[in-house]
Amino acid sequence: MTQQPGVSKRSGVDAFLVMDMLRRANELESAGEEIVHMAAGQPGTGAPQSVIEAAKSALDSEKLGYTESLGLPVLRQRIATYYQEKYGVSVSPERVVVSTGSSGSFILAFLAAFEAGDKVALPTPGYPAYRNILNALGVATPVIETTAANRWVPDVNDIDRLHDECSIQGVLLASPNNPTGTMIRPDALKAVVEKCQQLGLWFISDEIYHGLNYEMEAATALQFSDDAIIINSFSKYFCMTGWRIGWMVVPERLVRPLEKLAQSLFISAPTLSQIAAIAAFDATEELEQRKAVYATNRDILRQQLPLIGLDEFLPVDGAFYLYADVRKFTNDSYGFAQKMLKEIGVSVTPGADFDHARGAQYIRLSFAGSTQSVEQAIKRLGGWLK
Repeated sequence: MTQQPGVSKRSGVDAFLVMDMLRRANELESAGEEIVHMAAGQPGTGAPQSVIEAAKSALDSEKLGYTESLGLPVLRQRIATYYQEKYGVSVSPERVVVSTGSSGSFILAFLAAFEAGDKVALPTPGYPAYRNILNALGVATPVIETTAANRWVPDVNDIDRLHDECSIQGVLLASPNNPTGTMIRPDALKAVVEKCQQLGLWFISDEIYHGLNYEMEAATALQFSDDAIIINSFSKYFCMTGWRIGWMVVPERLVRPLEKLAQSLFISAPTLSQIAAIAAFDATEELEQRKAVYATNRDILRQQLPLIGLDEFLPVDGAFYLYADVRKFTNDSYGFAQKMLKEIGVSVTPGADFDHARGAQYIRLSFAGSTQSVEQAIKRLGGWLK
């Protein structure tokens, strides 16, 4: 009798529930249901027109072969220039690494910075792919449970405490955060960066929602240290999710290790996407118009949700998410989200994706779609929650 090979233990990561919800919503939509999509964290519009035109031109005129594993030099230079323009920070293009979306950046950064058996502190609520990628690589992920008292972001005392308890090797922080939309103030970010330097820890700053801020300016960790690992992407503010293009800014000592890893893992990011991404930096007017739609949607949700019973949610400083407390309706946000999708065709993400301890009490609503879709969702929810 033959035996079948087994499945690796490292593949036993949690499901990414937002993608499960997206798949189910798409199935219902294909079957003729009218679905309001508020689950996936992606803009409801496509790439800016200048990006489209650059891609069309490249298709007609470029070979579109492999690029250097670190990315097209012209794109790396343009990204470096962006940091000077936006933050007043001087960055050498040699420290810029272009990747297959921020997901590719996380894989490369985690492999270059950590050994199997290391520990990386993750604030919660937080993006589940951090934990899943790190766990698949054999890196443990002790949790910093954030609270309202600290505006749902960790502080230096949290890092000190966790390091004393279990000797961590790194800290990852996102601002604006997914799923909460909360942001860390520049002085608090500076304190966290300096604490990590003091303790000899890697600090990884997820800045993929920069540009999507409503209450305060976003600071980059590069303003406080050249030793931080910066992750960014063209997916969110630049509206290029499916193009799978992102970047890192890293300390010089990581550049060659990252290049060697990228050579074998990805060869290079998609060439067409790299060429098109250069044009994204010149689409500010169009992108700001789209951001204005998100701001309108945000205002509508903050005003209307309390009127239909969803009156507890975290600060929505940035990104395009609202993280709402649903305890008065359920203690099972996953079942609640599935029932909502089935009965009224509104797709949201259960908080269990983002927080194992408290997530069953929350749902995440993405307001990156049209204002009409947000208004339709409120109308449907208002009748359903009564």
